[in-house]
Amino acid sequence: MPCRALEYSTSDDWAAIREWLDQRKDPDTKVDALVRDILNNVKDRGDEALVEYTRKFDCETLEVSQLRVPVEVIKAALSIIPDTDVAILEEAIQRVRTFHTNQKEKSWWTTDEDGTVLGQMVRPIDRVGLYVPGGQGGETPLISSLIMNAIPAQVAGVNSIAVTSPPRKDGTLNPHILATAALLGLDEVYLAGSAWAIGALVYGTKTIAPCDMLAGPGNIFVATAKAQLIGQVGIDMVAGPSEIAILADESATPAWLAADMLSQAEHDPLAASILVTPDTELASRVRKELISQCAALPRGEIAAKSLESWGAIITVPDLEVGAELINLLAAEHLELAIADPWTMLGSIRHAGAIFMGHNSPEPVGDYFAGPNHVLPTLRTVRFSSALSVQNFCKKSSVIATSPSFVAQHGSKIARLARLEGLEAHARSVEERIK
Repeated sequence: MPCRALEYSTSDDWAAIREWLDQRKDPDTKVDALVRDILNNVKDRGDEALVEYTRKFDCETLEVSQLRVPVEVIKAALSIIPDTDVAILEEAIQRVRTFHTNQKEKSWWTTDEDGTVLGQMVRPIDRVGLYVPGGQGGETPLISSLIMNAIPAQVAGVNSIAVTSPPRKDGTLNPHILATAALLGLDEVYLAGSAWAIGALVYGTKTIAPCDMLAGPGNIFVATAKAQLIGQVGIDMVAGPSEIAILADESATPAWLAADMLSQAEHDPLAASILVTPDTELASRVRKELISQCAALPRGEIAAKSLESWGAIITVPDLEVGAELINLLAAEHLELAIADPWTMLGSIRHAGAIFMGHNSPEPVGDYFAGPNHVLPTLRTVRFSSALSVQNFCKKSSVIATSPSFVAQHGSKIARLARLEGLEAHARSVEERIK
């Protein structure tokens, strides 16, 4: 399981590193036409198409009447899963909700001396659809995705939320997904997966009402469907494969760094795990740890492929040059595994989430700390941010200009309109100042 050994000394070294990593961005277009056909089929045939696809790929016996999970079944899941799991989920939900409550924005207004009122009105999106992957036939449910997508929508004030997830072969959902929905107060859950679920959430069917926004991760079919529907519906983001960058000094523990790199590598063969350090001895020890730890992982084969293709240990002259490289990498997850991470934080401009010090491994953010784990990837953190309450709000400008405002500024407005060749715009204002 070789992991690339690279060096970065100046910005001249970046071109080769970028060329390598940019290969992860190559779009997979082979499913575009297929996804477009699926979406059109769902748009035209609704529930009938949903059932047809679900019978073919997930549950052979599904009926239209089973598409919506009964509320009593959702609530009953709380008595199926272990009480200890319920307690863990409750605490995670509380922590995530507390963090996102601090993001909530308020409408605001200003009043000028002439009586003109200007402002911004913040309103939640009316209806949101959340997609939750089933995970390995429903046996590894992505419950954290449901938590991270539902809570910011709820804090924003969205009061109509639909959840879709592919059923297991027996026509049920994993009880941990249902229990999580129950704890979140969600009672609208549907048995549908892949691109046909996305189509149903956007176009609506007899059973599922259409949504104004979509959120949630998924496979290439889900991601492609969301991308094709941009402009017809809001989406959280089109996320790429996961990634982690770690800036470490001699105070770091090699076994911990290897474990953190593997925590991303086990996601997907396209996941990228990159360690940046000025300590060559640390680099050598981490490499040995990666080999031994990977061999003991249940998903070790996936992790090994990821590290071989997209893993790297990059040595730098010092931490300052390391921070320069970190900003160029612009990773989804960044760990500052250094003795005093707070002194380096001000140098970091581009990172989706920043994990400070030796006791803040990336998985604490995935599940429990509170910040959202839905983060931009593939260097898009240069211009975008984590999923937040703001994603589930829309803002309307409010303009109430007074008669004196129009009288004072009308001629200026008319002049600007005529410069753009819009005579009717100019006269609209001038009609009021005759």
